[in-house]
Amino acid sequence: MGSRQVTTASDWQNKRVTVAGLGVSGISAARALAGLGASVTVVDGGDSETHRATAAELAQLGVAAQLGDAETLPDGTELVVTSPGWKPSSPLFAAAAEAGVDVVGDVEIAWRLRGPGAAPWLAITGTNGKTTTTQMLASILEAAGLRTAAVGNIGTPIIDVVLEGDDAYDVFAVELSSYQLHWAPSLRAHSAAVLNLAPDHLDWHGSMEAYAADKGRIYEGNQVACVYNVDATDKPSTEDLVREADVEEGCRAIGFTLGTPGPSQLGVVDGILVDRAFVDNRHKNAQELAEVADIDPPAPHNIANALAAAALARAFGVEPAAVRDGLRAFTPDAHRIAHVADVDAVAYVDDSKATNTHAAEASLAAYESIVWIAGGLAKGASFDELVTKSAKRLRGVVLFGQDRALIREALARHAPEVPVVDLDRTDTGAMSQAVQEAARLARPGDTVLMAPACASMDMFTNYNKRGDAFAEAVRELGSTSV
Repeated sequence: MGSRQVTTASDWQNKRVTVAGLGVSGISAARALAGLGASVTVVDGGDSETHRATAAELAQLGVAAQLGDAETLPDGTELVVTSPGWKPSSPLFAAAAEAGVDVVGDVEIAWRLRGPGAAPWLAITGTNGKTTTTQMLASILEAAGLRTAAVGNIGTPIIDVVLEGDDAYDVFAVELSSYQLHWAPSLRAHSAAVLNLAPDHLDWHGSMEAYAADKGRIYEGNQVACVYNVDATDKPSTEDLVREADVEEGCRAIGFTLGTPGPSQLGVVDGILVDRAFVDNRHKNAQELAEVADIDPPAPHNIANALAAAALARAFGVEPAAVRDGLRAFTPDAHRIAHVADVDAVAYVDDSKATNTHAAEASLAAYESIVWIAGGLAKGASFDELVTKSAKRLRGVVLFGQDRALIREALARHAPEVPVVDLDRTDTGAMSQAVQEAARLARPGDTVLMAPACASMDMFTNYNKRGDAFAEAVRELGSTSV
Protein backbone atom coordinates (compact mmCIF):
# COMPACT_ATOMS: atom_id res chain seq x y z
CA MET A 1 0.00 0.00 0.00
CA GLY A 2 3.01 2.31 -0.12
CA SER A 3 5.10 3.83 2.64
CA ARG A 4 3.60 6.23 5.15
CA GLN A 5 6.22 7.98 7.23
CA VAL A 6 3.59 9.52 9.53
CA THR A 7 0.35 7.70 10.28
CA THR A 8 -1.00 8.76 13.66
CA ALA A 9 -1.79 11.98 15.48
CA SER A 10 0.98 11.31 17.99
CA ASP A 11 3.55 11.38 15.19
CA TRP A 12 2.65 15.01 14.49
CA GLN A 13 2.79 16.26 18.07
CA ASN A 14 5.09 19.30 18.18
CA LYS A 15 6.50 18.50 14.71
CA ARG A 16 7.65 21.79 13.20
CA VAL A 17 5.99 22.06 9.81
CA THR A 18 6.21 24.90 7.29
CA VAL A 19 3.30 25.19 4.87
CA ALA A 20 4.11 27.02 1.62
CA GLY A 21 1.17 29.04 0.32
CA LEU A 22 -2.06 30.48 1.67
CA GLY A 23 -4.26 28.98 -1.03
CA VAL A 24 -7.04 26.42 -0.54
CA SER A 25 -4.73 23.42 -0.16
CA GLY A 26 -2.27 25.32 2.05
CA ILE A 27 -5.01 26.46 4.42
CA SER A 28 -6.39 22.90 4.55
CA ALA A 29 -2.95 21.45 5.37
CA ALA A 30 -2.24 24.09 8.02
CA ARG A 31 -5.56 23.52 9.77
CA ALA A 32 -5.28 19.75 9.65
CA LEU A 33 -1.72 19.54 10.91
CA ALA A 34 -2.29 22.10 13.65
CA GLY A 35 -5.29 20.04 14.73
CA LEU A 36 -3.00 17.01 15.01
CA GLY A 37 -0.65 18.90 17.32
CA ALA A 38 2.01 20.09 14.88
CA SER A 39 3.70 23.46 15.25
CA VAL A 40 2.75 25.07 11.92
CA THR A 41 4.02 28.19 10.18
CA VAL A 42 2.50 29.31 6.87
CA VAL A 43 4.80 31.11 4.43
CA ASP A 44 3.46 33.31 1.63
CA GLY A 45 5.02 36.09 -0.44
CA GLY A 46 1.78 38.09 -0.37
CA ASP A 47 0.96 40.58 2.35
CA SER A 48 -2.41 41.94 1.27
CA GLU A 49 -5.43 42.59 3.45
CA THR A 50 -6.81 39.21 2.36
CA HIS A 51 -3.56 37.47 3.32
CA ARG A 52 -3.55 39.14 6.72
CA ALA A 53 -7.20 38.27 7.36
CA THR A 54 -6.57 34.59 6.53
CA ALA A 55 -3.47 34.57 8.72
CA ALA A 56 -5.50 36.01 11.58
CA GLU A 57 -8.06 33.21 11.25
CA LEU A 58 -5.31 30.59 11.28
CA ALA A 59 -3.68 32.25 14.28
CA GLN A 60 -6.75 31.29 16.31
CA LEU A 61 -5.74 27.67 15.65
CA GLY A 62 -2.18 28.31 16.75
CA VAL A 63 -0.77 28.64 13.22
CA ALA A 64 1.94 31.26 12.75
CA ALA A 65 2.34 33.21 9.49
CA GLN A 66 5.34 34.59 7.64
CA LEU A 67 3.88 37.03 5.10
CA GLY A 68 5.74 39.01 2.46
CA ASP A 69 8.69 36.60 2.55
CA ALA A 70 8.42 33.41 0.51
CA GLU A 71 12.13 32.63 0.54
CA THR A 72 13.27 32.29 4.16
CA LEU A 73 12.83 28.88 5.77
CA PRO A 74 11.54 29.29 9.33
CA ASP A 75 14.00 28.17 11.99
CA GLY A 76 13.66 24.60 13.15
CA THR A 77 11.51 23.43 10.21
CA GLU A 78 11.36 19.61 10.05
CA LEU A 79 9.02 19.27 7.03
CA VAL A 80 7.77 21.57 4.27
CA VAL A 81 4.27 21.05 2.88
CA THR A 82 3.85 22.91 -0.40
CA SER A 83 0.85 24.07 -2.34
CA PRO A 84 0.83 22.49 -5.83
CA GLY A 85 1.76 25.58 -7.85
CA TRP A 86 5.06 26.37 -6.12
CA LYS A 87 7.93 25.58 -8.50
CA PRO A 88 10.63 23.10 -7.45
CA SER A 89 13.15 25.89 -8.07
CA SER A 90 11.60 28.13 -5.38
CA PRO A 91 14.21 29.61 -3.02
CA LEU A 92 12.30 28.25 -0.02
CA PHE A 93 12.83 24.71 -1.29
CA ALA A 94 16.49 25.35 -1.99
CA ALA A 95 16.82 26.41 1.63
CA ALA A 96 14.97 23.25 2.70
CA ALA A 97 17.31 21.07 0.63
CA GLU A 98 20.34 22.76 2.17
CA ALA A 99 18.91 22.09 5.63
CA GLY A 100 18.09 18.45 4.77
CA VAL A 101 14.34 19.01 5.09
CA ASP A 102 11.88 17.09 2.90
CA VAL A 103 9.32 18.91 0.75
CA VAL A 104 5.97 17.20 0.07
CA GLY A 105 2.50 18.25 -1.08
CA ASP A 106 -0.98 18.09 0.40
CA VAL A 107 -1.73 14.87 -1.50
CA GLU A 108 1.26 13.22 0.14
CA ILE A 109 0.07 14.36 3.57
CA ALA A 110 -3.40 12.99 2.86
CA TRP A 111 -1.89 9.68 1.81
CA ARG A 112 0.21 9.48 4.99
CA LEU A 113 -2.80 10.26 7.19
CA ARG A 114 -4.82 7.31 5.87
CA GLY A 115 -5.51 4.57 8.37
CA PRO A 116 -5.16 0.82 7.74
CA GLY A 117 -8.80 0.48 6.63
CA ALA A 118 -8.91 3.58 4.45
CA ALA A 119 -10.80 3.74 1.18
CA PRO A 120 -8.73 2.87 -1.92
CA TRP A 121 -7.85 5.57 -4.44
CA LEU A 122 -8.74 5.38 -8.14
CA ALA A 123 -6.46 8.07 -9.55
CA ILE A 124 -6.62 10.07 -12.78
CA THR A 125 -4.22 12.45 -14.50
CA GLY A 126 -3.52 13.71 -18.02
CA THR A 127 -2.99 16.95 -19.83
CA ASN A 128 -6.72 17.30 -20.60
CA GLY A 129 -9.95 15.70 -19.44
CA LYS A 130 -8.94 14.99 -15.83
CA THR A 131 -11.85 16.73 -14.15
CA THR A 132 -14.51 15.37 -16.48
CA THR A 133 -13.18 11.81 -16.20
CA THR A 134 -12.94 12.02 -12.41
CA GLN A 135 -16.51 13.26 -12.18
CA MET A 136 -17.70 10.54 -14.57
CA LEU A 137 -15.95 7.95 -12.43
CA ALA A 138 -17.56 9.30 -9.25
CA SER A 139 -20.98 9.18 -10.95
CA ILE A 140 -20.41 5.55 -11.94
CA LEU A 141 -19.25 4.61 -8.44
CA GLU A 142 -22.32 6.30 -6.95
CA ALA A 143 -24.55 4.42 -9.40
CA ALA A 144 -22.98 1.23 -8.06
CA GLY A 145 -24.11 2.19 -4.55
CA LEU A 146 -20.63 3.03 -3.30
CA ARG A 147 -19.84 5.89 -0.93
CA THR A 148 -17.40 8.04 -2.86
CA ALA A 149 -16.18 11.56 -3.49
CA ALA A 150 -14.35 13.30 -6.34
CA VAL A 151 -11.30 14.80 -4.66
CA GLY A 152 -7.73 15.93 -5.26
CA ASN A 153 -7.35 18.65 -7.84
CA ILE A 154 -11.10 19.32 -7.62
CA GLY A 155 -13.73 19.66 -4.93
CA THR A 156 -13.04 19.43 -1.23
CA PRO A 157 -9.33 19.43 -0.24
CA ILE A 158 -8.22 15.82 -0.06
CA ILE A 159 -6.79 16.14 3.46
CA ASP A 160 -10.19 17.25 4.76
CA VAL A 161 -11.91 14.24 3.19
CA VAL A 162 -9.34 11.74 4.48
CA LEU A 163 -9.69 13.11 8.01
CA GLU A 164 -13.41 12.27 7.98
CA GLY A 165 -12.31 8.75 8.93
CA ASP A 166 -11.48 5.39 7.38
CA ASP A 167 -15.09 4.20 7.40
CA ALA A 168 -16.66 7.30 5.81
CA TYR A 169 -16.07 6.23 2.19
CA ASP A 170 -15.73 3.03 0.16
CA VAL A 171 -13.51 4.47 -2.59
CA PHE A 172 -12.19 7.83 -3.82
CA ALA A 173 -12.10 9.18 -7.38
CA VAL A 174 -8.92 11.27 -7.25
CA GLU A 175 -7.89 13.86 -9.85
CA LEU A 176 -4.16 14.60 -9.68
CA SER A 177 -2.19 17.30 -11.48
CA SER A 178 1.43 16.92 -12.49
CA TYR A 179 2.29 19.37 -9.71
CA GLN A 180 0.58 17.24 -7.09
CA LEU A 181 2.19 14.05 -8.35
CA HIS A 182 5.63 15.68 -8.24
CA TRP A 183 5.22 16.23 -4.50
CA ALA A 184 3.59 12.85 -3.64
CA PRO A 185 6.36 10.22 -3.57
CA SER A 186 4.54 7.69 -1.37
CA LEU A 187 1.22 7.57 -3.27
CA ARG A 188 0.19 4.05 -4.30
CA ALA A 189 -3.23 3.83 -5.96
CA HIS A 190 -5.55 0.85 -6.35
CA SER A 191 -5.68 1.68 -10.09
CA ALA A 192 -4.79 4.75 -12.10
CA ALA A 193 -5.14 6.29 -15.55
CA VAL A 194 -3.09 8.75 -17.60
CA LEU A 195 -5.56 10.04 -20.19
CA ASN A 196 -3.15 11.79 -22.57
CA LEU A 197 0.13 13.68 -22.71
CA ALA A 198 0.87 16.93 -24.50
CA PRO A 199 3.29 19.78 -23.75
CA ASP A 200 1.94 21.85 -20.86
CA HIS A 201 3.35 23.58 -17.78
CA LEU A 202 6.85 23.16 -19.18
CA ASP A 203 7.91 26.38 -17.46
CA TRP A 204 7.20 24.61 -14.15
CA HIS A 205 8.66 21.19 -14.96
CA GLY A 206 11.55 22.36 -17.11
CA SER A 207 11.07 19.86 -19.97
CA MET A 208 8.54 17.54 -21.57
CA GLU A 209 10.50 14.59 -20.20
CA ALA A 210 10.18 15.87 -16.63
CA TYR A 211 6.49 16.66 -17.13
CA ALA A 212 5.79 13.15 -18.45
CA ALA A 213 7.80 11.56 -15.65
CA ASP A 214 5.71 13.36 -13.04
CA LYS A 215 2.52 12.24 -14.76
CA GLY A 216 3.84 8.68 -14.82
CA ARG A 217 4.32 8.65 -11.06
CA ILE A 218 0.59 7.96 -10.78
CA TYR A 219 1.24 4.36 -11.92
CA GLU A 220 3.87 3.61 -9.27
CA GLY A 221 2.76 0.79 -7.00
CA ASN A 222 -0.63 0.31 -8.69
CA GLN A 223 -2.30 -2.81 -7.40
CA VAL A 224 -4.93 -3.79 -9.99
CA ALA A 225 -4.84 -1.76 -13.23
CA CYS A 226 -2.75 0.81 -15.08
CA VAL A 227 -5.14 2.39 -17.60
CA TYR A 228 -3.59 3.94 -20.72
CA ASN A 229 -4.66 5.54 -24.00
CA VAL A 230 -4.21 3.11 -26.89
CA ASP A 231 -4.80 5.85 -29.48
CA ALA A 232 -2.14 8.24 -28.14
CA THR A 233 0.63 9.03 -30.65
CA ASP A 234 2.67 11.43 -28.52
CA LYS A 235 6.04 10.33 -27.23
CA PRO A 236 6.38 9.33 -24.55
CA SER A 237 2.93 7.79 -24.74
CA THR A 238 0.80 6.80 -21.78
CA GLU A 239 1.58 3.18 -22.66
CA ASP A 240 5.29 3.98 -22.39
CA LEU A 241 4.69 5.28 -18.89
CA VAL A 242 2.96 2.02 -17.94
CA ARG A 243 5.91 0.00 -19.21
CA GLU A 244 8.29 2.05 -17.08
CA ALA A 245 6.22 1.86 -13.88
CA ASP A 246 7.07 -0.32 -10.90
CA VAL A 247 3.72 -1.88 -10.02
CA GLU A 248 2.41 -4.54 -7.67
CA GLU A 249 2.53 -8.14 -8.85
CA GLY A 250 -0.61 -8.97 -10.80
CA CYS A 251 -1.35 -5.39 -11.83
CA ARG A 252 -2.59 -5.29 -15.43
CA ALA A 253 -2.13 -2.82 -18.28
CA ILE A 254 -5.63 -1.89 -19.51
CA GLY A 255 -6.03 0.15 -22.70
CA PHE A 256 -8.90 2.29 -23.93
CA THR A 257 -9.53 3.18 -27.56
CA LEU A 258 -12.15 4.85 -29.73
CA GLY A 259 -11.77 1.89 -32.09
CA THR A 260 -12.52 -1.79 -31.73
CA PRO A 261 -10.87 -3.03 -28.53
CA GLY A 262 -8.37 -5.85 -28.42
CA PRO A 263 -7.87 -8.14 -25.43
CA SER A 264 -7.38 -6.25 -22.14
CA GLN A 265 -8.91 -3.14 -23.69
CA LEU A 266 -12.13 -1.11 -23.66
CA GLY A 267 -13.37 0.45 -26.88
CA VAL A 268 -16.28 1.22 -29.15
CA VAL A 269 -18.13 -1.11 -31.53
CA ASP A 270 -21.15 0.12 -33.52
CA GLY A 271 -21.94 2.89 -31.05
CA ILE A 272 -21.53 0.63 -28.00
CA LEU A 273 -18.87 0.95 -25.28
CA VAL A 274 -17.38 -2.51 -24.99
CA ASP A 275 -15.18 -4.08 -22.31
CA ARG A 276 -12.73 -6.84 -23.33
CA ALA A 277 -10.59 -6.48 -20.21
CA PHE A 278 -12.81 -7.36 -17.25
CA VAL A 279 -15.01 -10.16 -18.61
CA ASP A 280 -16.54 -13.06 -16.72
CA ASN A 281 -17.54 -16.58 -17.64
CA ARG A 282 -20.89 -15.39 -19.01
CA HIS A 283 -19.22 -12.96 -21.40
CA LYS A 284 -16.00 -14.64 -22.43
CA ASN A 285 -15.16 -12.29 -25.27
CA ALA A 286 -16.70 -8.90 -24.50
CA GLN A 287 -19.15 -7.10 -22.26
CA GLU A 288 -21.40 -4.25 -23.38
CA LEU A 289 -21.23 -1.32 -20.96
CA ALA A 290 -23.19 1.61 -22.40
CA GLU A 291 -24.09 3.39 -25.59
CA VAL A 292 -22.24 6.38 -27.00
CA ALA A 293 -25.60 8.16 -26.76
CA ASP A 294 -25.39 7.82 -22.96
CA ILE A 295 -22.43 10.24 -22.92
CA ASP A 296 -22.96 14.01 -22.71
CA PRO A 297 -21.64 15.40 -24.99
CA PRO A 298 -20.75 12.46 -27.29
CA ALA A 299 -17.65 14.21 -28.70
CA PRO A 300 -14.70 11.88 -29.42
CA HIS A 301 -12.52 13.12 -26.57
CA ASN A 302 -15.43 12.81 -24.15
CA ILE A 303 -16.07 9.23 -25.25
CA ALA A 304 -12.40 8.57 -24.45
CA ASN A 305 -12.93 10.12 -21.01
CA ALA A 306 -15.92 7.82 -20.44
CA LEU A 307 -13.92 4.75 -21.45
CA ALA A 308 -11.12 5.63 -19.03
CA ALA A 309 -13.62 6.17 -16.20
CA ALA A 310 -15.32 2.88 -17.07
CA ALA A 311 -11.97 1.05 -17.04
CA LEU A 312 -11.16 2.28 -13.54
CA ALA A 313 -14.65 1.44 -12.29
CA ARG A 314 -14.47 -2.04 -13.79
CA ALA A 315 -11.03 -2.51 -12.20
CA PHE A 316 -12.76 -1.86 -8.88
CA GLY A 317 -15.41 -4.49 -9.63
CA VAL A 318 -18.31 -2.25 -10.69
CA GLU A 319 -20.99 -4.00 -12.73
CA PRO A 320 -21.75 -2.93 -16.34
CA ALA A 321 -25.22 -1.58 -15.48
CA ALA A 322 -23.68 0.93 -13.05
CA VAL A 323 -21.30 2.14 -15.76
CA ARG A 324 -24.29 2.83 -18.00
CA ASP A 325 -26.35 4.44 -15.25
CA GLY A 326 -23.45 6.57 -14.04
CA LEU A 327 -22.68 7.90 -17.50
CA ARG A 328 -26.34 8.70 -18.10
CA ALA A 329 -26.53 10.59 -14.81
CA PHE A 330 -23.36 12.60 -15.41
CA THR A 331 -23.66 16.28 -16.31
CA PRO A 332 -20.44 18.04 -17.39
CA ASP A 333 -19.26 21.22 -15.71
CA ALA A 334 -19.81 24.55 -17.40
CA HIS A 335 -17.46 25.76 -20.14
CA ARG A 336 -16.53 22.26 -21.27
CA ILE A 337 -17.79 21.89 -24.86
CA ALA A 338 -21.17 23.20 -23.66
CA HIS A 339 -23.90 23.98 -26.18
CA VAL A 340 -25.08 27.53 -25.45
CA ALA A 341 -27.75 28.10 -28.08
CA ASP A 342 -28.73 27.83 -31.73
CA VAL A 343 -29.12 31.15 -33.52
CA ASP A 344 -30.24 31.22 -37.17
CA ALA A 345 -29.47 27.49 -37.54
CA VAL A 346 -25.92 27.96 -36.24
CA ALA A 347 -24.83 26.19 -33.03
CA TYR A 348 -22.78 28.17 -30.48
CA VAL A 349 -20.52 26.06 -28.25
CA ASP A 350 -18.50 27.20 -25.24
CA ASP A 351 -15.27 25.29 -24.58
CA SER A 352 -13.48 28.03 -22.66
CA LYS A 353 -11.78 25.26 -20.64
CA ALA A 354 -9.74 24.44 -23.77
CA THR A 355 -6.79 26.47 -22.52
CA ASN A 356 -4.08 24.65 -24.49
CA THR A 357 -3.63 23.34 -28.01
CA HIS A 358 -4.24 19.69 -27.10
CA ALA A 359 -7.65 20.49 -25.61
CA ALA A 360 -8.57 22.75 -28.53
CA GLU A 361 -7.63 20.05 -31.03
CA ALA A 362 -9.98 17.59 -29.32
CA SER A 363 -12.75 20.17 -29.30
CA LEU A 364 -12.32 21.08 -32.97
CA ALA A 365 -12.39 17.38 -33.91
CA ALA A 366 -15.96 17.13 -32.60
CA TYR A 367 -17.52 19.26 -35.38
CA GLU A 368 -17.48 19.23 -39.16
CA SER A 369 -17.78 22.91 -40.13
CA ILE A 370 -16.54 25.47 -37.62
CA VAL A 371 -16.10 29.17 -37.12
CA TRP A 372 -13.39 29.13 -34.51
CA ILE A 373 -12.97 31.81 -31.82
CA ALA A 374 -9.47 31.61 -30.34
CA GLY A 375 -6.66 33.51 -28.65
CA GLY A 376 -5.38 34.66 -25.28
CA LEU A 377 -2.17 33.79 -23.43
CA ALA A 378 -0.30 31.10 -25.37
CA LYS A 379 1.97 30.02 -22.48
CA GLY A 380 4.77 29.35 -24.97
CA ALA A 381 2.69 27.06 -27.19
CA SER A 382 3.06 26.50 -30.92
CA PHE A 383 -0.09 26.31 -33.06
CA ASP A 384 1.19 24.77 -36.30
CA GLU A 385 0.16 21.20 -35.55
CA LEU A 386 -3.25 22.27 -34.25
CA VAL A 387 -3.99 24.31 -37.37
CA THR A 388 -2.70 21.61 -39.72
CA LYS A 389 -4.95 18.96 -38.16
CA SER A 390 -8.02 21.21 -38.00
CA ALA A 391 -7.77 23.28 -41.20
CA LYS A 392 -10.27 21.25 -43.22
CA ARG A 393 -12.98 21.89 -40.61
CA LEU A 394 -12.60 25.67 -40.49
CA ARG A 395 -15.17 27.92 -42.17
CA GLY A 396 -13.49 30.95 -40.60
CA VAL A 397 -11.54 32.12 -37.56
CA VAL A 398 -11.95 35.07 -35.19
CA LEU A 399 -8.91 35.95 -33.09
CA PHE A 400 -8.46 38.11 -30.03
CA GLY A 401 -6.11 38.33 -27.07
CA GLN A 402 -2.47 39.02 -26.39
CA ASP A 403 -0.90 36.17 -28.38
CA ARG A 404 -3.38 35.96 -31.26
CA ALA A 405 -0.60 36.70 -33.77
CA LEU A 406 0.89 33.25 -33.12
CA ILE A 407 -2.36 31.61 -34.25
CA ARG A 408 -2.77 34.02 -37.17
CA GLU A 409 0.73 33.17 -38.43
CA ALA A 410 0.06 29.42 -38.14
CA LEU A 411 -3.15 29.89 -40.11
CA ALA A 412 -1.29 31.83 -42.80
CA ARG A 413 1.21 28.97 -43.13
CA HIS A 414 -1.16 26.01 -43.05
CA ALA A 415 -4.67 27.29 -43.89
CA PRO A 416 -4.22 30.42 -46.02
CA GLU A 417 -7.64 29.99 -47.63
CA VAL A 418 -9.52 30.28 -44.32
CA PRO A 419 -10.95 33.79 -43.65
CA VAL A 420 -9.50 35.31 -40.47
CA VAL A 421 -10.84 38.26 -38.47
CA ASP A 422 -8.12 39.67 -36.23
CA LEU A 423 -9.54 41.77 -33.38
CA ASP A 424 -6.83 44.04 -32.04
CA ARG A 425 -8.37 44.00 -28.59
CA THR A 426 -7.66 42.51 -25.18
CA ASP A 427 -10.56 44.09 -23.28
CA THR A 428 -13.47 41.98 -22.06
CA GLY A 429 -15.81 43.70 -24.50
CA ALA A 430 -13.96 42.03 -27.35
CA MET A 431 -16.02 38.87 -26.78
CA SER A 432 -19.24 40.52 -27.99
CA GLN A 433 -17.52 41.68 -31.18
CA ALA A 434 -15.94 38.25 -31.66
CA VAL A 435 -19.34 36.54 -31.51
CA GLN A 436 -20.83 39.06 -33.95
CA GLU A 437 -17.95 38.51 -36.40
CA ALA A 438 -18.28 34.73 -36.04
CA ALA A 439 -22.02 34.96 -36.78
CA ARG A 440 -21.21 36.92 -39.94
CA LEU A 441 -18.82 34.18 -41.13
CA ALA A 442 -21.07 31.24 -40.20
CA ARG A 443 -23.58 29.46 -42.44
CA PRO A 444 -26.62 27.37 -41.42
CA GLY A 445 -25.41 24.04 -40.05
CA ASP A 446 -22.07 25.46 -38.85
CA THR A 447 -20.80 25.53 -35.28
CA VAL A 448 -19.31 28.65 -33.76
CA LEU A 449 -16.82 27.16 -31.32
CA MET A 450 -15.02 29.14 -28.66
CA ALA A 451 -12.05 26.86 -27.90
CA PRO A 452 -9.32 29.44 -27.33
CA ALA A 453 -6.27 27.12 -27.10
CA CYS A 454 -4.90 29.75 -24.70
CA ALA A 455 -5.20 30.85 -21.10
CA SER A 456 -7.59 33.66 -20.30
CA MET A 457 -5.74 35.96 -17.89
CA ASP A 458 -4.82 38.60 -20.47
CA MET A 459 -8.51 39.50 -20.76
CA PHE A 460 -10.48 37.67 -18.05
CA THR A 461 -10.00 36.61 -14.44
CA ASN A 462 -10.26 32.95 -15.43
CA TYR A 463 -11.68 30.66 -18.11
CA ASN A 464 -15.06 30.64 -16.32
CA LYS A 465 -15.43 34.40 -16.77
CA ARG A 466 -14.40 34.06 -20.40
CA GLY A 467 -17.03 31.37 -20.96
CA ASP A 468 -19.68 33.46 -19.23
CA ALA A 469 -18.84 36.40 -21.51
CA PHE A 470 -19.22 34.17 -24.57
CA ALA A 471 -22.59 32.85 -23.40
CA GLU A 472 -23.82 36.38 -22.68
CA ALA A 473 -22.69 37.56 -26.13
CA VAL A 474 -24.54 34.64 -27.74
CA ARG A 475 -27.71 35.52 -25.81
CA GLU A 476 -27.41 39.13 -26.98
CA LEU A 477 -27.01 37.89 -30.54
CA GLY A 478 -30.09 35.73 -30.22
CA SER A 479 -32.16 38.61 -28.87
CA THR A 480 -31.32 40.76 -31.88
CA SER A 481 -31.62 38.01 -34.49
CA VAL A 482 -34.64 38.21 -36.78
